[in-house]
Amino acid sequence: MGWNSPPVPWRDLESVLSDRARGGRPVEERPEGADGGDSPAWSNKRSEYEAPAMVRRRSSTRYAELHCHSSFSFLDGASHPEALAEEAARLDLEALAITDHDGFYGVVRFAEAAREVGLPTAFGAELTIDKLDITPGQADPDGTHLLVLARDPAGYAALARVISEAQLGGEKGAPRCSMGQIDQWLKPGESDHWAVLTGCRKGAVPRALEREGPAAGERALNGLIDRFGRHNVFVELWDHGSPIDSVRNDALVDLAVRGGVEVVATNNVHYATPADRKLASALAAVRSRRSLDELEGWLPAAASAHLRSGDEQARRFGRYPGVVERAAELGLACAFDLSLVAPNLPPFPCPTDPATGEVMSEMGYLRHLVERAGVARYGPRDSEWVPGAWTQLDHELDLIENLGFPGYFLVVWDIVDFCQRNDILCQGRGSAANSAVCYVLGITKADAVSLGLLFERFLAPERDGPPDIDLDIESDRREEAIQYVYERH
Repeated sequence: MGWNSPPVPWRDLESVLSDRARGGRPVEERPEGADGGDSPAWSNKRSEYEAPAMVRRRSSTRYAELHCHSSFSFLDGASHPEALAEEAARLDLEALAITDHDGFYGVVRFAEAAREVGLPTAFGAELTIDKLDITPGQADPDGTHLLVLARDPAGYAALARVISEAQLGGEKGAPRCSMGQIDQWLKPGESDHWAVLTGCRKGAVPRALEREGPAAGERALNGLIDRFGRHNVFVELWDHGSPIDSVRNDALVDLAVRGGVEVVATNNVHYATPADRKLASALAAVRSRRSLDELEGWLPAAASAHLRSGDEQARRFGRYPGVVERAAELGLACAFDLSLVAPNLPPFPCPTDPATGEVMSEMGYLRHLVERAGVARYGPRDSEWVPGAWTQLDHELDLIENLGFPGYFLVVWDIVDFCQRNDILCQGRGSAANSAVCYVLGITKADAVSLGLLFERFLAPERDGPPDIDLDIESDRREEAIQYVYERH
């Protein structure tokens, strides 16, 4: 019992721990929604997302929100990614970018929901730069922010690498990142796959502008231009109804004109709807370890950081023609499906062909292995032991080549071969048993041809992504195989 826990009679505690309700009645064996993975504790498993019925508003102004925090910006964003996707679709936004603090934590849930509601997705992050004070409980945490959007999967990969390096260099909740380190972590030309926004009041440009004036703001903007390229930097305007917002936006537009960079409107979103403001305020109080009364001076005066439609943004930014529409253009230009960022396998190290003296291609090496092993399994081509075996092998190899999966089969074969050479029990299972190629390579033990198994159940042009080959490796020596894969690939 904790200090603040309510008194719980021991009979109630005992009945829960012994799976009995009060009065001797049995407790429900499996509560609704529980996954059963850690019974009797019964944890809930997130169910597959289903889009709710919604009445969509039609906006006459095209707009995409480029700066949006979900609940995965811990104690800062108040709405789940699904709620943000639903509200963006309801408001008829062209696209929505999730830009959580220092991570891609919510992108999978966001992408799944957005796909169901028909919303184009962009992905980014708000990086924390030069954070020195990591003391918890600050009303206004330290650090400068850099808002980065990935223009494409290559930009996503580069941003993911920067985030990983920063997280590894710091500690939990406090990544270590500087502009100089970003320069080191980025490969040449990778910044062209980014769209860098000047960000919120903690961005380098707005912060310099407010603290030191236009000259300092211009220096900060030129620093971003020099580092990332003029065509990759965008001045960001936002308006939450603060008295300083209009003055600051006027100055930012002036800086953008002098710097020759484009201007976009955002709403620096931290929750989906105005009704979520109370939750956002409560989260801010928890983060700062203060009561709502104590934190009142730091909180916005009204519900302003929610998703807005294009028409609403057009009214707020009427004095800056085109900035709302330009946000829509940039959002669509950066939009892509998250499935496109699935990493490719590394190239398989193939040997030299003795006949030509040249290194074999992956497909050439796979055909070579199957040809050699096929003779041992099914006999020579001109006198095969199992009718139709070589026809089936050729058919499977052609399909593997057309779908671009020879490297995948080589990696799996290599793991199995390592296990066999080191007397580690290893067995392929599942739908891979339908493949004659898997059989002759020793990945599986079922003769797919003799058993008349359907290969297309395992691999077919209509299937999305590589086939599923499951390997069971004896538990006592599984780590040896894992270390082999790590070292070789």
